[in-house]
Amino acid sequence: MNHFIARFSRQSLSGLSVLLVLLLAAASVRAQVVIAPKNPVIGSSNTVTAEPRITPVAGAKTCTVSLFNNFEFNEYAAKSFSYTPSAKCAGPWAKVVFSADFTVTAGVQYDRTVQVYLGGANLLFGTTPEPGTTLSPSWHVERDVTDLSQIFNSAQDGNVILYNIVNSTYTGIIWGNAQLTFYEPTAAVAAATVPNQVIGFPGNAGPASLNHSGSVYKKKLTLPTNVTSAYLDVIAQSQSNDEFWYTCVPNSLSSELESCGNSGFRETEITIDGNPAGVAPVYPWIYTGGMDPYLWEPIPGLQTLNFKPYRVDLTPFAGVLSDGLTHTVGIQVYNADSYFAVTANLLLYTDPTLKTVEGRVLSNTLTAEPKPVVTNGIYADGNGVYGSVSIDSDRSYVISGKVTTSKGTAITTVKQTINFNQDQYFTIDSDLYQQNIIQLTTANGKSTTTVGGATTATATNFTYPFSLYIDEAVNPDGTISEALQSSQQDVTEVTKYASSAVVDSSSVTNTVDSQDTLNFDASGNFTGDSNATSSQVYQAEDTDGVCYNETLKSANRKLKSVSKNTTCGN
Repeated sequence: MNHFIARFSRQSLSGLSVLLVLLLAAASVRAQVVIAPKNPVIGSSNTVTAEPRITPVAGAKTCTVSLFNNFEFNEYAAKSFSYTPSAKCAGPWAKVVFSADFTVTAGVQYDRTVQVYLGGANLLFGTTPEPGTTLSPSWHVERDVTDLSQIFNSAQDGNVILYNIVNSTYTGIIWGNAQLTFYEPTAAVAAATVPNQVIGFPGNAGPASLNHSGSVYKKKLTLPTNVTSAYLDVIAQSQSNDEFWYTCVPNSLSSELESCGNSGFRETEITIDGNPAGVAPVYPWIYTGGMDPYLWEPIPGLQTLNFKPYRVDLTPFAGVLSDGLTHTVGIQVYNADSYFAVTANLLLYTDPTLKTVEGRVLSNTLTAEPKPVVTNGIYADGNGVYGSVSIDSDRSYVISGKVTTSKGTAITTVKQTINFNQDQYFTIDSDLYQQNIIQLTTANGKSTTTVGGATTATATNFTYPFSLYIDEAVNPDGTISEALQSSQQDVTEVTKYASSAVVDSSSVTNTVDSQDTLNFDASGNFTGDSNATSSQVYQAEDTDGVCYNETLKSANRKLKSVSKNTTCGN
């Protein structure tokens, strides 16, 4: 049985088109951003997530600066904007939040990638929901951008990259607003300690494209001579052949299993001057046109609208980066197969007193490439192809470095363990194609710094369980059904220590489960979907007393229930 995995718009799937008269009528009415309801609406098909908005600073005076307003995205072109700091809310700030609101008009449109840059730094990277014949989704996104405060102190040029094709076939026009909200310090909340310099990779022009494992984005830099710590917030978005990388198999099995190649394993790798410096896992995002668009209405996949950057601690290299010479930071994606779009923000902290610091890397056990192990259990018996294929990658490394500071010699050690396991099970014959993917990614790390007799540490644990079940069957009457089930989870735990005492901890567990069945007649024409259900459970708590627990459930592509629980851990 021929197998397909693709991106769809709802109307391209159903074969529907929008009449030209409707298109012309819609064009005569100027649309605009429709602000999505802050609280989920039962019975609605509008895009909705259980993630809370960023917690404001209690009692703080705020100031909001608009970045762009009612931008119309109806062509394959970026749109520029300008930012000017407001005298009403000069820094330093306790918190800075980027927020944006978007609307896509009803009609036919694919999901689109949306990115916002300011002063070269990335503020937003995500994708858009797909509209329907009568569905015009509106959605809201936020990101805590306090660490980017340095660029908000002066006027900056910005850029929105939201390439959208609009013509007689693809009719959905996207509209957007964005703003920054600044929170002044209060008696209870001091000004945030933020990086002294922020450098965006590649910059306002947008992400770099990495087509294969040997593709490396390189940024040459001459940095301040007093860097004491450094971090890289990186995003690697899968596109084109790599969009469904988690469904891929080893090249030797690609034809037999009717799947993409280069295996179901990817990872992002960071280098400094060609030397391994860090690793970031790749999250298995599914965009709203992926697999089956009805899976993601009204609840999209995890992080689909707003990708989370992964932070790589480069502090052991602070002394090297401060030597006044030109250095090259590199980003590549292992097993990339055309292609990954990558962007990153480099965050640098400098010494408040010394103009020059010295240091070096003391040890580095990180190897240039992982060594994934493939276990091939696929066999054919004349009637079909059956069995399983697995891939495992286990990475553990320690990087240590020292740098002289005004507080004394600081020694930072980064310990990281990143494990990836994926099992894929296949049943393929003339009437059936089944692919069952069970995947787990874990990234556990701890960064410890000792200076002047004091030790601080931050431990991070990320867990990404993911499963995808695809069942395509030819029924006895010749009709075809494709049942899909997806489960995505993102578990994040962060603990901060002073000496051995815990001073702060937080945990977030975010889960989205979705299922649907696509139905086709004997000629392959789409006849509708059935059994569409989805749910999202978001739980968060921390040592400051934050407790958030919300569950969304949908059926037949409409929000069915919303429940909130004031008790965490349940």
